[in-house]
Amino acid sequence: MEKQETKTIAENRKARHDYFILESYEAGIELTGTEVKSIREGGLNLKDSWIAIENGEAIIKQMHISPYEKGNIFNKDPLRERRLLLHKREIMKLLGQVKQGGLTLIPISVYFKGSRVKVQVGLCKGKKLHDKRDSIAQRDAKRTIDRALKQRNQ
Repeated sequence: MEKQETKTIAENRKARHDYFILESYEAGIELTGTEVKSIREGGLNLKDSWIAIENGEAIIKQMHISPYEKGNIFNKDPLRERRLLLHKREIMKLLGQVKQGGLTLIPISVYFKGSRVKVQVGLCKGKKLHDKRDSIAQRDAKRTIDRALKQRNQ
């Protein structure tokens, strides 16, 4: 079996800042042809998107895919709800964890795996303000240490 190449299209950096990511899952996504073409051109935004489980299906909401310029009548609504392709047992497991533990499902990144578009879904817990401050302080400390080491090595 040959190894499939992955190419990241978009990342949700805000999710990493606002949430602790407890687990992540890989899911396919149901798209139309013009949406895939638009994604290939980089017309995707994950900033305020989230995932809901309705009627036993995982649905991604508020994910913006820009209309494909040459798509005319085949273009769909940029903010339409799109179905995620997960196994039924994974969906039921996620539904139980979301209802029981006060967790949220957030798309972390979208990427091509071979010719297919995949979404990395994160089971997340919201950060409090002091947690965000701790993350910022740790990042700044790491940056300072890296700068000092770089100057020392030169």
